[in-house]
Amino acid sequence: MMRLLLAALALAAAFPAQAQFRLPSLDVNRLVDSVKNVGKATKEIDQAEEISIGSDLAATLLGAAPLVNDARMQRYVNNVGRWLAAQTERADLPWQFGVLDAPQLNAFAVPGGTIFITRGLLERMKSEAELAGVLAHEIVHVLKKHHLKAIQKGALTSLGGDAAAMALKDRAGAGRDKLISLGTEMYTRGLDKGDEFEADRLGVVIAARGGYDAYGLPSVLQKLQAMNAQDSGLALMFKTHPAPAERLDALGEKMQPTLDRYASQPQLVERFAAEARAAR
Repeated sequence: MMRLLLAALALAAAFPAQAQFRLPSLDVNRLVDSVKNVGKATKEIDQAEEISIGSDLAATLLGAAPLVNDARMQRYVNNVGRWLAAQTERADLPWQFGVLDAPQLNAFAVPGGTIFITRGLLERMKSEAELAGVLAHEIVHVLKKHHLKAIQKGALTSLGGDAAAMALKDRAGAGRDKLISLGTEMYTRGLDKGDEFEADRLGVVIAARGGYDAYGLPSVLQKLQAMNAQDSGLALMFKTHPAPAERLDALGEKMQPTLDRYASQPQLVERFAAEARAAR
């Protein structure tokens, strides 16, 4: 038996592995190029590219709904947002915040530091702490590059490695419109639940660090939970985010000590009423 086994091994060694397993011929150079192209598209996007992509996305969102025409109120929201952003590790981004003239209840962040909240959502708020909670949630999406990573992943899937890398870098390239289209579609699908839960948790921390009552965001979530789920103004919010009850449960489970510790910080109800009244 041992002699037969040795003979079989010797016979196998006499033939190349490709012949033994009947493998088709492989273009090694092409495989290497494909790996390199995927590597280009999955590499870390630098800050200048991030800001450029975000600028293009922001322009698209503004094309769907303009900013509320009230300079005082826009300045107020910018001041709150920039104060919160200053508490983070990416304070150097060109942060800007705007209120979209739309009745729906929602808020959006685009890569690079531009954040929008709708007039409809602002109208439901009662304090600056609530505004801070929502803006801090969106700030986390930028800090953690949630949207940027989702866009990068979608580009790789839809465009392929080389084309995706070119679209991410070249603002005037043929693939850039496709990239922005993919990014815009993402805002109608939403991010992964894990990204939203992370933005809730860290957003509470940023709001508290900024000196606000940590219950600002939970208060807004409670308002959303109490509304009719069939309300057309909530359709996109509920489609792109976990249910408010689920988000509240997750916050209670992970962040209750933080919420309670900073619950006595200011809500700034009066200042909010004075500065944001134009949106009502």
